[in-house]
Amino acid sequence: MLQIILNIRKELKASSDEKTLNSFHRYFKEEVKVYGVKTAAVGQIANKYRSELNNLDKKELFSICEELLKSDITEEAFIVSYWLPKFSKLFEPSDLKIFESWIDKYINNWAKCDGFCNHTIGDMIRMYPELISDLKKWAKSHNRWMKRASAVSLIVPARKGNSWMTFLKLLVFY
Repeated sequence: MLQIILNIRKELKASSDEKTLNSFHRYFKEEVKVYGVKTAAVGQIANKYRSELNNLDKKELFSICEELLKSDITEEAFIVSYWLPKFSKLFEPSDLKIFESWIDKYINNWAKCDGFCNHTIGDMIRMYPELISDLKKWAKSHNRWMKRASAVSLIVPARKGNSWMTFLKLLVFY
């Protein structure tokens, strides 16, 4: 597992460039840690190593993802955002608590929040609509990224055919 992380970090560092690094900072009010790698290149790196995850159990997969999130480097969080939706068939309702703790501890800018929540949490909501009650609690959090996560997590389920009205009703009446 550690070798996958080391290889990813090596490739991200090798793929960084000064122009991308400088442009990253224009999009954030807060200080962000970045390598300066274009999003398309991050996706290629994520796809390159994804096949190595196929033989891992969910606990190992989540462990690698958490290690990448812990780094606080935006592109490493993007790798997690690329990977986890590909393994959504492994998700169980109890996994939302793990994801919630990751948002609380490691998500600290809009790009990490949107990338992680749009698909990972969005897929969970599509699979387990009863989890919307958790999102309602997130909306009242003191953590601004948790608040944002509560809303952003509904975007993909709505696009995939679930109506906004359905989600609004669930949020209001849950």
